[in-house]
Amino acid sequence: MARTVTRINVTPVKSTALHHPEQIRLESYGPVDNRDFYFVDEDGHLFAGSKLGQLVQIHADHDPERKVLSMRFPDGILVEGSAVADGEPLETNFYGRPVQAREVEGPWSEALSRYAGRDLRLLRVERTGDGNDIDPVTLVSTASVEELARQGEAGGPLDPARFRMTLEIDGCTPHEEDAWAGRQVRVGEAVIRVGEPVPRCVVTTQDPDTGLRDFPTLKVIKRYRGVSPDQELIFGVYAQVVQPGLVRVGDLVEPGK
Repeated sequence: MARTVTRINVTPVKSTALHHPEQIRLESYGPVDNRDFYFVDEDGHLFAGSKLGQLVQIHADHDPERKVLSMRFPDGILVEGSAVADGEPLETNFYGRPVQAREVEGPWSEALSRYAGRDLRLLRVERTGDGNDIDPVTLVSTASVEELARQGEAGGPLDPARFRMTLEIDGCTPHEEDAWAGRQVRVGEAVIRVGEPVPRCVVTTQDPDTGLRDFPTLKVIKRYRGVSPDQELIFGVYAQVVQPGLVRVGDLVEPGK
């Protein structure tokens, strides 16, 4: 069975609802227009889905040509404004990595703070791609998620979107992607190099549509996969872009030797 891209997951604002486009362009920094914006709290600390799962209920859209960002909240309120970051410069700790950004001034703080019940601000990275967690691309096979559901006796399929991976791959055996570490993989017009496994957090225990906890993902991973040498719970893999190009749903995924 051929390995193919079965779904693409991106979002202009980290931790908000995922978009599932039919195609994306992968550049050296990752998918174009992905995670250029993120939230911080009143102390300037990164504020993501692990702190408030319901951020996934915010649907964000970015029009780079018009330089306009919009966010639709679950109560139907639509907030729209300039996507230009001309506020004060800030440095944010992204899991041990400093990220330079500027605040996006406008209606965002009031709307976000009302929704979250605490003071939040919207920032935009100064360098495209810095909004990624570690490496610019992540991928997971649907077979791995199916195995997780089986091991955890989920009673039905689990949506792979809970892992918020760039690419979901069909046609693999469970956790086959782990064996691609260090190998180049052609995906559509692009070529990526698979790296380390992705350490997982509490976000994976949350329903990807509601943000509410609905499955003990981390406990199940620990029970049947154990922990890594770094004492982490791993699922899916990181990748870097070797050759930029378009990636479409249905494209072949071809690991090199």
